[in-house]
Amino acid sequence: MISKIDHLGIAVHSIAEARVFYEQVLGLVCERIEEVPAQKVRTAFFAVGDTHIELLEPTAPDSPVARFLEKRGEGFHHIGYRSDRIDDELARAQSQGCRLINAEPVAGAGGKKIAFLHPGSTFGVLTEICEQEQP
Repeated sequence: MISKIDHLGIAVHSIAEARVFYEQVLGLVCERIEEVPAQKVRTAFFAVGDTHIELLEPTAPDSPVARFLEKRGEGFHHIGYRSDRIDDELARAQSQGCRLINAEPVAGAGGKKIAFLHPGSTFGVLTEICEQEQP
């Protein structure tokens, strides 16, 4: 079951430049910066209550985030929903006719398993389901 909004993903050309806004203007604290090689992206996380802002910077010109930036520019990229049963969420989405970008979960930032639902099936919003892996 979806339990909460885990994070909002924001595509940026440079985490270093965007970080200034989030820290100096909004007063948020960067909790961590992490590279996710499988996704060809570097991420930075800022807590806002029980939710996070995730900045996404491409690490390769052929990454999905690089393609997004080329088409749309910087800005809102995706919404991430937390679940404790990602496989069940994917099966339910698919059974309801939702197009999956990831049929199986993949490794994401922060030790999470993640999978994306295609925005063509989600009213134009790239949707991520994530599950925190147990230690």
